[in-house]
Amino acid sequence: MHTNRRQFIRTAGAGILGFGVIPALGGWGPSWMMEGPSDLPRASPSSQGVSAASIRQFLAAANSSGISWHSFMLLRHGHVVAEGWWKPYEPQFVHSLYSLSKSFTSTAIGLLVKEGKLDIHTKVMSFFPKELPADPGDNLRQMTVRHLLTMNTGHGEDTMPKMRASQDSWIRTYLALPVEFAPGSHFLYNTGNTYMLGAIVYQLTGQTLEQYLAPRLFQPLGINGYDWETSPQGLNTAGYGLRVRTEDIAKLGQLYLQKGKWKGDVILAESWVDEATSAQTTSQVNNGDWSQGYGYQFWRCTHGYYRGDGAFGQYCIVMPEHDAVMAVTGQTPDMQKSMNIIWDTIPAGMRAGSLPEDRGEQEALEKELRALSLPVVKGAVTSASSSRYASKKWTLAANERGIQTLEFGFSDEGCRLAVGMGDKVTVMRFGWEKWVLNDRREMYVFSGKDMVPMPSRIAGTATWIDDHTLQLNVRFVEAIFGDRITCVLEGDGLKVRFLNSVAETATKKTDDPRKELVSVLKEM
Repeated sequence: MHTNRRQFIRTAGAGILGFGVIPALGGWGPSWMMEGPSDLPRASPSSQGVSAASIRQFLAAANSSGISWHSFMLLRHGHVVAEGWWKPYEPQFVHSLYSLSKSFTSTAIGLLVKEGKLDIHTKVMSFFPKELPADPGDNLRQMTVRHLLTMNTGHGEDTMPKMRASQDSWIRTYLALPVEFAPGSHFLYNTGNTYMLGAIVYQLTGQTLEQYLAPRLFQPLGINGYDWETSPQGLNTAGYGLRVRTEDIAKLGQLYLQKGKWKGDVILAESWVDEATSAQTTSQVNNGDWSQGYGYQFWRCTHGYYRGDGAFGQYCIVMPEHDAVMAVTGQTPDMQKSMNIIWDTIPAGMRAGSLPEDRGEQEALEKELRALSLPVVKGAVTSASSSRYASKKWTLAANERGIQTLEFGFSDEGCRLAVGMGDKVTVMRFGWEKWVLNDRREMYVFSGKDMVPMPSRIAGTATWIDDHTLQLNVRFVEAIFGDRITCVLEGDGLKVRFLNSVAETATKKTDDPRKELVSVLKEM
């Protein structure tokens, strides 16, 4: 099944590239106003037996890798020993998890088992008697909750694209799709399976995943400010769509490392943790860290580790042998490369007991952590013709996004772009060759169809490539992706081209699907 995981990445990237059509968005509150306490204890690396030099080696490899790293947090013996965010990402921002959401959904199933409300050997059909097709077929009849958990339902392709495209309910669509193989005989990474797990939670409790997990997982672990996308039927998307902070990812890993215990309370049964994180099935043959076996919505790793992971490089990595957890967010077309960087640097720096304090190494590490930043494009911060274009308002030809006007403003600090659509004007700010964070969380005005299906704060940089070409770069700091906006301003003409970060960084180059914006000759 080597190709299936890659197919999932392509699907995830197809509409930036998120899971395309999200008909309903629930709970999109202002997360930066709901920042929770950083209640994981902090300690120096050496006090927990971790070499600061090894963390510096990780940072050096990460920074030279060409990968867009967004954040990491390393825990040893339950203490945060290193943490960093590449500007413009910051600790208080939630981050899109993609399929790392699946591990949270699996946790909900584990909680139901602990409460005695669910046996994972129960047939899936039994939960949805009113949603079944007229002739369910033998394979669907044999499908159990455990098959959903282990991605062994017998489907020949991921069901989620057809579920999203359907005018019927996602549950009925799933149950009506063909099940080509006997359940338990065929591993296939299928996000629709995870949605059905969330639907089972609702059938048993009358609560969405978000509602069910709030008092049982999120509140005990101090996870708040999160949000989770929903289907048209109001259920959380389950297999993707959850946004939490980097520290929250680390907390989930620490909970599993502690065999389900948290501050003296038993959140999950130890037996569940062992099952969920063990190889319950073979997975994708000859595909590196995806070929080590699959548990209950967790992947096994080389080196005896396990992880929850999401497209483009979202990781909750648990290293039991080292009593360590590493949480990572980022964007990469090569997820194996990002994991190899971790394997090659971090574990080698861990020792039993504490290490002698090396003040020089520690200070160097702290300095490097403070300096972390995504690279910015550099050209020139001034243009000989910028005064001509300042406050000039262009009227645009009709376009698919309904944008009518664009107006630029320039100052010593940066560029201001006002985007007019009817009575609404959206203003974005960009720093000259430095990241400037915009204040509001909102949908991206240049998104086009299906791009960035959730609102996010953005950060932007600006530079002049030449006297008539202004390049604006955007990062969605509560999501994964970015955008490059190239504005050619010459005389009374304006052309604006786009290149999303998935198309820009893909191993096989693809074109951005959005058409360029072009001004009409009339000046307003």
